[in-house]
Amino acid sequence: MNAGSLDILLCSTPVHGHVTPLLAVSRALVDRGHRVHFLTGERYLEAAAATGASVLRLPAEADYDDSDIDAAFPGRVGLTGPAGIRWDMTEIFLRPARSQLAAMDAVLHSLHIDVVLAESLFLGAALLAARPRDRRPALLNLGIVPLGVKSRDTAPFGLGVPPRPGALGRVRNAALTVVAEKIVFAPVQRAAVRVGQEAGTGLPGFVLDWPSHADGVVQFTVPQFEYPRSDLAVPVHFVGPVSRTQASGADLPAWWADLDDGRPVIHVTQGTVANRDFGDLVLPTMRALAEQDVWVVASTGGRPLTVLGETLPANARVATYLPYDLLLPRTAVYVTNGGYGGIHYAMEHGVPVVVAGTTEDKAEVSARVTWSGVGVALGTNHPEPAAIARAVRTVLDQPAYAERSARIGRSIRSSSGVDGLERAVTQTVGAHRRAGWSVERAS
Repeated sequence: MNAGSLDILLCSTPVHGHVTPLLAVSRALVDRGHRVHFLTGERYLEAAAATGASVLRLPAEADYDDSDIDAAFPGRVGLTGPAGIRWDMTEIFLRPARSQLAAMDAVLHSLHIDVVLAESLFLGAALLAARPRDRRPALLNLGIVPLGVKSRDTAPFGLGVPPRPGALGRVRNAALTVVAEKIVFAPVQRAAVRVGQEAGTGLPGFVLDWPSHADGVVQFTVPQFEYPRSDLAVPVHFVGPVSRTQASGADLPAWWADLDDGRPVIHVTQGTVANRDFGDLVLPTMRALAEQDVWVVASTGGRPLTVLGETLPANARVATYLPYDLLLPRTAVYVTNGGYGGIHYAMEHGVPVVVAGTTEDKAEVSARVTWSGVGVALGTNHPEPAAIARAVRTVLDQPAYAERSARIGRSIRSSSGVDGLERAVTQTVGAHRRAGWSVERAS
């Protein structure tokens, strides 16, 4: 263990898309000699332990099985846009916050923790952020979703509204902020205030803006894929995605050589978790492009190919798993439900995007896709095949989309990644110590 090693508490909700980037964080920090204590749900403890971290299980009331999130939380089915975000924020992410805070406090009372790293929707961290800085360790938000800190230069997070420049844009943003906080997300904020009161910490402000009250944000993107803000009240460290495309040792599917005939390859994915029903995006994309002179390539995420449940078009190719390191360099268009990590994998290789997603953070991801010019957003979770076909054709026929994705890809490949993450962590801990915090004082 090196002399500058830190004790780090790493916190994630028990959701695959939240845990996965933090596994890369944990592995990197352990490899650099730090002691990582990984707090998450039971389903992910084995994967967390495999990174070299010591693992800590969330209390039962803060844990759930995300393998079928709609079955675990049937009340969310059919909700999209702000209504879907309200439901998810309240029931999935806010309700466990008190138990999350209790679990963090148990660790802080038993171990010397230098810094807490929490992903954006681990809302127990919002309660921790409400405490005076001299009564808690350094706290960093890990930006695994688009940056949500409040700014006069941006519309409020959750509406999926891209920025508008100038004074008129700031007037619009101020008005939308009032609408978002007082109307659209008012039920979420009222629930968050109650949770803060019950926890005895209060709430540092609007719940979706809690990272503004941390000691910093480590954002897993590059500035070209995030809205500029001239009034940030908290340090934001853009490090790029910490998970980069890795060499795959998996066997290639028997049909792989078919892709060598020069036809454009369209890769469609619903992510790793949101693939219970391939009728959302994968099958509609195959139908949309069945008569086009392209290949449509998809993965079932490890499930049997029979789950697709129908005879596939002649130009469709499917495998249980696909090697992204080999597939993405030859992909012409990436059709996705809007996962933040997956879109960064596409941009890393300069692949333009067609995105269909409005739940969770996907409205914000979609807005950044159109704002940055890397692709086309369809504005729905269930696009019609005709809309998919038009969007794919637009992206194929207009090289500017691929050119913009390639520019961002160059920034991703040159970004600091885990090295930048470690620098942000050590700098933040140093500043926190100089400000007077100590374990003895906080205990």
